Amino acid sequence: MVLTTTEYKHIQLDERQVPFIAGTTMKVIELVTSIKAYGWSPEELHINYPHVSMSKIYSALAYYWDYKEELDAEIERIKQWAQQVRREAGESPITKKLRAQGLLK
Repeated sequence: MVLTTTEYKHIQLDERQVPFIAGTTMKVIELVTSIKAYGWSPEELHINYPHVSMSKIYSALAYYWDYKEELDAEIERIKQWAQQVRREAGESPITKKLRAQGLLK
């Protein structure tokens, strides 16, 4: 993977210009979705991702806030894609079986 440095000390862009946290395989967007999904503070992010230092977390958050509109649009695009794939896949065999047994509504 070819990485490009940014003005953010701990953020690098891959060849597709996707921002990653330096020294990890974690995308900035992955950190942000943890905040959106769970409401985690930076300290809680560090507890759940101990391999990411607090300085890297804050750098990723600074990057997010500076590029919020673009990253939020990407999060929404991914969400729409996942919903479409889920609809196209239909109900899984195990879900059908559990529903038939009355274990799911």
